[in-house]
Amino acid sequence: MAECGRKALSLLEAARSRYESLQISDDVFGESGDDSSDNPFYSTSGDSNSDNNTPESYGDERRTGEVYCSQSGPPGSLSNAQAEEEGWSDAVRDITIPSYKDTCGPTQKMLPTASVVDFFQLFVPDNVIQNMVTQTNMYAKKYQERFGNDEGWCTVTVPEMKAFLGFVISTSVHRCESVLSIWSSGFFANKSIAPKMSQARFEKILKYFHVVAFRSSHGSQGLYKIQPFLDSLQQSFSGTFHPSQTQVLHEPLIDEDPVFIAACTERDLRKRKKRKFSLWVRQCSATGFICQIYVHLKEGPGPDGLDTLKNKPQLHSLVAKQLCQNLSGHNAIIFTGPSITSLHLFQEFEKQEIYCCGLLSCRKSDCTGLPQSMLGNPDVPQCRGQSRTKMKGNMSLICWYNKGNFRFLTNAYPPNKQGVIIKRKSGEIPCPLAVEAFAAHLSYICKYDDKYSKYFIFHKPNKTWQQVFWLTISMAINNAYILYKMSDAYQAKRYSRAQFGERLVRELLDLDDCSPTQ
Repeated sequence: MAECGRKALSLLEAARSRYESLQISDDVFGESGDDSSDNPFYSTSGDSNSDNNTPESYGDERRTGEVYCSQSGPPGSLSNAQAEEEGWSDAVRDITIPSYKDTCGPTQKMLPTASVVDFFQLFVPDNVIQNMVTQTNMYAKKYQERFGNDEGWCTVTVPEMKAFLGFVISTSVHRCESVLSIWSSGFFANKSIAPKMSQARFEKILKYFHVVAFRSSHGSQGLYKIQPFLDSLQQSFSGTFHPSQTQVLHEPLIDEDPVFIAACTERDLRKRKKRKFSLWVRQCSATGFICQIYVHLKEGPGPDGLDTLKNKPQLHSLVAKQLCQNLSGHNAIIFTGPSITSLHLFQEFEKQEIYCCGLLSCRKSDCTGLPQSMLGNPDVPQCRGQSRTKMKGNMSLICWYNKGNFRFLTNAYPPNKQGVIIKRKSGEIPCPLAVEAFAAHLSYICKYDDKYSKYFIFHKPNKTWQQVFWLTISMAINNAYILYKMSDAYQAKRYSRAQFGERLVRELLDLDDCSPTQ
């Protein structure tokens, strides 16, 4: 028994050591107690599932796709002779990535006495809220000039707008889908904040709420009603925090609460409207901080000609360029999913001193310029953990076997260096270092998504611009909490993510007792 205990401890120490070497925090939100995150990559706990955190979680390289690859190869892939002419070789060599040129962390020091709303206003400052007040009043005036006077309306003020934001944000803490539940007598009623504003007044502000009231002569874009807000948020995201060298491009989890979906009938699910936009982010994989966001409307005109693109890899490649436009020259390493990963994109990024590591899929990825021999199944059955590699310049194409063939394209990790995936039941599964790094960073982001989905604003408006607005407000609050965790204010008074959200609501409502509600 003692020997088993020592072996488990040794395994855990090895996991933590390798985890730290990959520059990943072992705590998604830095919370303690029951709400803390387990290590999202190494399955060292006794009740862990040994197969839950393998790269199967991040790619859908099923047998059908493998058969397709082995027969003729995906479009654009190269035959053996063509691949050899293009410089693909079985000979691998070591590569060195230049050191990162930025220092990770917040760009400004917050005082130990900083309030929760101080961190929120790093992203949504008073001047932005004042603009919401001005635009809402302008819209209400114009609306009434056209459709008749609204006797129950009076101009909104800054304190009322903050309270309005607080009421909507409270749905992220108490997980009620309708804001109006606050004033009800049901389960989601909140008597501690309801007296701050009447339900009738809230509904009036909700009716006229606007960030941009009228379309300008230059504003033909579909999201013109919140574009200035999105621009301001982008600047604050990049201006308040410097990410680590390793970052991930992905679509965050923004769907409805899984518990709520599970309770819906099939008919209810069909009635729910599909989102008319997709949202992509560039996210620091050491902290979870969202550094950049990009919103793509699925219908109507869009910037950069993205609306005219029907080929998804091409669309996602342009999205990736938009998200990484501020990374040029910093030697950052980005991780990508199959829809973004492509040789052409990675080579283009390398010229800008941006290095990449991505999972490949024969069906989802642009495989142009890649050798067919690496995209199909080998004739000889492989053992778990076995891999083969081809290299062209600094670019490596790795095929690794773990209950299926997984392919990775990278110029960020040397192909001749080995890593390991540690599983409680299976023990150590050997793999190239690039595979270990990819699995670790993507696992961390998946853990972040699981945490984040608990705290997004549940208010579900019909208009697309409002959906995007409340979604990005949710991201701003999560970023605010990450900065709070890194500040002296956290050392003075430690709030969990749920307590942080509750306190933000009470401070926005200017309640005298701003302690988190029980």
